[in-house]
Amino acid sequence: MNVILLEKIGKLGEIGDTANVKSGYARNFLFPKGKAIPATKDNLDHFEKRKAELLASHDAKVAEAQKRAAKVSELSLTIEVNASDEGKLFGSVGTREVAEAINAKSGADIVKAEVLMPHGVIRDLGDFDISLDLGYDVSASISLSVIGLQSSAAVSDDGSVIEELDESDEDLEKSSSEDDANTDSSE
Repeated sequence: MNVILLEKIGKLGEIGDTANVKSGYARNFLFPKGKAIPATKDNLDHFEKRKAELLASHDAKVAEAQKRAAKVSELSLTIEVNASDEGKLFGSVGTREVAEAINAKSGADIVKAEVLMPHGVIRDLGDFDISLDLGYDVSASISLSVIGLQSSAAVSDDGSVIEELDESDEDLEKSSSEDDANTDSSE
């Protein structure tokens, strides 16, 4: 099926190019998203009249994507997660967590679909380079450090949690004697 592109689309072409694509791709993606129209004589004439408007709209979207890229370019993030002593995460760090961390630090309105993680989710502690595809051939890269949470509780050899108490023995005795006094007065 021949279509006229209303936006620049990766490997298909520039605005105004005609491309031959599979009909399912055109019907299910290009037409509903407003990225292309069928290549008919009427549509070609109509496109020529709208070409300047479409180019201006495209340039505005590219400028917006470049502004967002400037906000996050060379950003350095740190995400704290629960991890074992061997450096394996209890869970994982995915695109949603990375996007939320970027937005919290820079306010760039990054969505999780724009975060590229070619090796899948992160399951180990360490430093990672993450790429962002902001659309319109605009990309950015950030540096991500995944570190383990510092816990105030210790774990014994058998895996049970040893809680550290901040109160001294005197405070414990004082609070227990107050509890006894309150119990006697309520009876």
